[in-house]
Amino acid sequence: MRPLLRDCLRGVCLTLDSRSRSIEFGRDPHHLIAFGSAITDPGLYEGCAQKGIRLVAEGDSEVISNASGNSIFRNYNLMLDMVADREDLEALVLLHQDAELVDADFCERVRRVLADPEVAIIGCAGAIDVRGIAWWAGTVTWASFIHRYYEMGGGDIEALSWDPETTPAYARSGEVEMIDGVLMVLSPWAVRNLRFDESLGQLHGYDFDICMQARVAGKKVVAEHLRVIHHHSLELMRGVDGWVEAHMKISEKWGHELPDVPGADWERRARRAEAEADASALLSLAADQIREAKAKEDLATVNELQGRVAELEGSLRSIRGGRSWRLTSPIRATGRFFRRRRNRDA
Repeated sequence: MRPLLRDCLRGVCLTLDSRSRSIEFGRDPHHLIAFGSAITDPGLYEGCAQKGIRLVAEGDSEVISNASGNSIFRNYNLMLDMVADREDLEALVLLHQDAELVDADFCERVRRVLADPEVAIIGCAGAIDVRGIAWWAGTVTWASFIHRYYEMGGGDIEALSWDPETTPAYARSGEVEMIDGVLMVLSPWAVRNLRFDESLGQLHGYDFDICMQARVAGKKVVAEHLRVIHHHSLELMRGVDGWVEAHMKISEKWGHELPDVPGADWERRARRAEAEADASALLSLAADQIREAKAKEDLATVNELQGRVAELEGSLRSIRGGRSWRLTSPIRATGRFFRRRRNRDA
């Protein structure tokens, strides 16, 4: 059996098993939080997302671990369709396969936020003043995750509000314009009324698009202290062309919804982007020229030093070849003899 298909079937088995456990242990079967991940690497999923889900899931939680195709938009839509008709649904948690939940009271935190019926989507990181799919280019108000990498010996990079002891005073959880798609908690309303726009691409921008859908419908998008370890390479983006294409499509789709936001004039921003690109190219050229000049300067210094060494070596050869050097040779030999004797006696 193919690994991805096996993992998909395993997820379905977990779903059925969780429902039987809820009856066996007497848990209320009318309220549940479901979890879903799009899987391209079963080993990565098992070591990260599945590990975290097992920590936080309740006895009646359902787990949907689908083998991912080419599009995360399509995969997530299939998950929404699978649970949309469930009357007992409290929330659907969509989690990247390389993201690990670490708070055992995760479900209770989700319930507290969803007690507000106006909340449609919850994430672990979010921002305001967002202009496009690059949410981090806006004003980040909350980010409770760690970026764990394994290159160069490995390490952790803590985001803004991972540790309450070091969280800056200006950071706050609550309503935002957009959240990071590494973790998305959808309310029952969101599951039944929203869908990821599959025409926008395959991988990028799904989070911005669905947050915009919720906000246009008058619902809230919220960043909350739901801690996540994101196991990810230091290479933050792959497939730049796909990202650029998604950015353009989403700008075309949602640009009209930002008329009162400063800087939302797309034509002006395009001209500015072109100017910034030209300026960046000029700065890059200048940096190259500075490096080249520095290299030339260093080479000139080396050549100068080599010339001085050559002069000194020539002077030394001239001295050693002179008549006075030969006449004083016995004196130098006598001096070396007594120096060796003193050193031996010491």
